[in-house]
Amino acid sequence: MENEQQKDVQLFFDELAKQKIEPVIFNLFFEQIKDKINLPADTKTFSLSEHLTDEIEFIISLGGDGTLLDTVTLVRDKDISIMGINFGRLGFLASIGREEVQIAVKAIAKRTNLVDERTLIHLDANTPLFGDVPYGLNEFSIHKRDVASMIKIHTYLNGEFLNTYWADGLIVATPTGSTGYSLSCNGPVVFPDSGSFVITPVAPHNLNVRPIIVPDDNIISFEIESRADQIICSLDSRRELIDKNVQLAVRKEGFNISLVRLNENNFLQTLRNKLTWGLDKRN
Repeated sequence: MENEQQKDVQLFFDELAKQKIEPVIFNLFFEQIKDKINLPADTKTFSLSEHLTDEIEFIISLGGDGTLLDTVTLVRDKDISIMGINFGRLGFLASIGREEVQIAVKAIAKRTNLVDERTLIHLDANTPLFGDVPYGLNEFSIHKRDVASMIKIHTYLNGEFLNTYWADGLIVATPTGSTGYSLSCNGPVVFPDSGSFVITPVAPHNLNVRPIIVPDDNIISFEIESRADQIICSLDSRRELIDKNVQLAVRKEGFNISLVRLNENNFLQTLRNKLTWGLDKRN
C-alpha cells in the first residue's frame, strides 16, 4: 500500500469512528491493512457472502471498478447498497473520488446519499458455470481461446436468428457495462436506466457489423463454431474455459444491485469527468 493511499484509508476509518459507524471488514483486506492502519481492537471481519447479515446496510468498496465488481459477487441479492470510493484509475462505477472520503461517510451516516438501481445480466448454460454467482454487473462475453482462429457466434433473440458474428468474440453488456469493455470495442454509451442490452462484436471480420442495442426483456442465446475445442466465457472479471458445444443464453437477472452516489454526482457528470467531454481547449 502506497503512503498516500495509506493516509486515505486511515482517514476513511477515522471518519467511520467519528460518525460512530462500526465497520465489518472483508478478511483478505483486513489482513493487508491490520499492521498499517489504526483500527479498533474489536474490529469484526467477514469472508463469505453468507456472513453479511441484515444488520449491514452498506458495503463500501475501496479501489477501482474491478474491486467493486468483486464486491457485487459478495452482496448478491441482499438488501445492501454498494458505495464505490475510487482508489484506482478511471473509475466509472467507483465514481466517488478519494478526496471525497469524509463527505461520503457523512452522507451514509446522515442518509443524505442517493441510491441507483442497476440491472444485472444472468447466464444460463447446460453445464454449471460460475458457481453460485452466474451473473454480472457489466457484461457477459464470449472469446476465442488464446491465439486460435476467429470464431463464429450464431446469435438469437428469443429464438429468432439475429446474426452470425465472425469475430474474436462477442460482448453482451448491461447499461452499466456500456462504459466498460463494450465502449473500448466501439460500443455506444447507454444510460443506466435505459432497460437494454448492448451486443458488441470484438474485432469482427465483417466491417459492416456494428454494435446493436436490444431491449433487456429479450433472451439472447448463442451457438459457437470454432476450430479449437474450447472457448472462453466471462462474466465481468471472472473467466471460465468451456467446451465450444455448451449451450449458452443470457437474460436480465431477477434482482438488481443498488449503487450509492452522492447528491452532486450524476451519470452525466461522471461521463464528463471520466471522458473529459467539454474540456477541449478549442471549444
